[in-house]
Amino acid sequence: MSLLRWDPRDELATMRDEMMRFMEENMTPRRVMQRFRPDTTFRLPLDAYVTDNEVVIVAAIPGVKPEDVEITFEDDTLTIKGEICGPLENVEYVFQERPCGKFGRSIIVNIPVKTEEAEAKFENGLLTLTLPKAEEAKPKVIKINAK
Repeated sequence: MSLLRWDPRDELATMRDEMMRFMEENMTPRRVMQRFRPDTTFRLPLDAYVTDNEVVIVAAIPGVKPEDVEITFEDDTLTIKGEICGPLENVEYVFQERPCGKFGRSIIVNIPVKTEEAEAKFENGLLTLTLPKAEEAKPKVIKINAK
């Protein structure tokens, strides 16, 4: 009679193999091509940061004309939406990774801003929206009086 040792790494290796098989079966070019369909709306990726005086939102939207992007600010919700022109119709894609179709994104800006002074710039496919902070949102310095 012999004793078999149990090694948990064997089970992890099996799990890794199963995950690799799953990824190979489900991430074929045909599935990638179906990810972006012109009849669906995809979520626009954004970057956002805050400085002492403003809130800045940046979105990469290559291939879109500035007049085809709609930016609205209602209550405390900022919405950016538009459409990226669809794929070519006369070709059969081997794979398609660039998004096409309608895009949109709404975020809540929980910092008081001056929407009437907001500025949107579009340069080299990069949309930069600058929202100046309202005076009550700007940091205040409190000086210490020493005795």
